[in-house]
Amino acid sequence: MALSFTEKKRIRKSFGRIPEAIEMPNLIEVQRESYEHFLQMHTPAPERTDDGLGGVFKSVFPITDFSERATLEYVSYEFEAPKFDVEECMQRDLTFQAPLKVRLQLVVFEVDEDTGARSV
Repeated sequence: MALSFTEKKRIRKSFGRIPEAIEMPNLIEVQRESYEHFLQMHTPAPERTDDGLGGVFKSVFPITDFSERATLEYVSYEFEAPKFDVEECMQRDLTFQAPLKVRLQLVVFEVDEDTGARSV
């Protein structure tokens, strides 16, 4: 594998007398894997687990009003394609971003005043 221009400039040289016992781990890769696991961006919606971003939404929802006549329920989320790719964002001095669309369901109940029963 050929080194890029920046990798050629940053070759590490050790002046220590004791050789390195272990190789330096790729710490950026650990962060990326954790972030990918949190977002679950490339996992289809039915196959997503309840940890990560989906778990955050499920811990907040459902939201009910004070009179308990309506609830707002979480259904799913999806990421759309970003407007610009990484290189174009770097050229334009923009932040690389993708729109997040969250699907919610509003359930309004009709309460029978005589019996107090709720129906959708």
